[in-house]
Amino acid sequence: MNENSGKTTHFGFSEVPEDEKAGRVQGVFRSVASKYDVMNDAMSFGIHRVWKDAMMDWLAPRRGTKLLDVAGGTGDISFRYLKRAGGGHATVLDLTEPMLVEGRKRAEAASLGEQLDWVVGDAMKLPFPDNSFDVYTISFGIRNVTRPQEALNEAYRVLRPGGRLMVLEFSQIPNELMQWAYDLYSFHIIPRMGQVIAGDRDSYQYLVESIRKFPDQETFLGMVRTAGFGNAKYRNLTMGVASLHSGWKL
Repeated sequence: MNENSGKTTHFGFSEVPEDEKAGRVQGVFRSVASKYDVMNDAMSFGIHRVWKDAMMDWLAPRRGTKLLDVAGGTGDISFRYLKRAGGGHATVLDLTEPMLVEGRKRAEAASLGEQLDWVVGDAMKLPFPDNSFDVYTISFGIRNVTRPQEALNEAYRVLRPGGRLMVLEFSQIPNELMQWAYDLYSFHIIPRMGQVIAGDRDSYQYLVESIRKFPDQETFLGMVRTAGFGNAKYRNLTMGVASLHSGWKL
């Protein structure tokens, strides 16, 4: 019997059985896959690109290293990593195959096919041996994982000693007035954008709600440390709208 049967978790602001969340998340990203990158630009006014560049600045990719990009979807992080490293290999893993299909199209257009693998898989049960990768990244994906602590534990397992974890995720603004303004934009504008651009209001309503249910910066830092990572730190981006968490397998 599944030890998690009967347990519930959040899907946005709703409570659902744990064993249903992954399927619901797949449904969201299957629906938005073809418009995912366009919507990212529209929702963040392009700032997500600045955040991803900040991620690469802190990560400082080295030539010849192996990256595992979990919830990597259309490959944004992997493309940046390979460009910064000047050579190496990236494995993009995602639960939703249509997202990977969009990523493969981008890779072919950029002639990066030989440097990338695309794998359908679950962040909580990675299909890779221990000590397989130099770097593990997950960008705007860990809040969609049913049990984020298990994903972090898996990240630790598949990293080689000396390997690096880097998590980019939406977070909490430590200023009540700014948080109020951000909430106003998120709940009233983003779902409408989703309807107009992607023809899908409900999926973007979920994405907004999922941000509010995710742990704050300090709580998530504790989870990174619980997974075993040393020298764990975080940096806020755009006043805490997003944050970067870093840790090392020492």
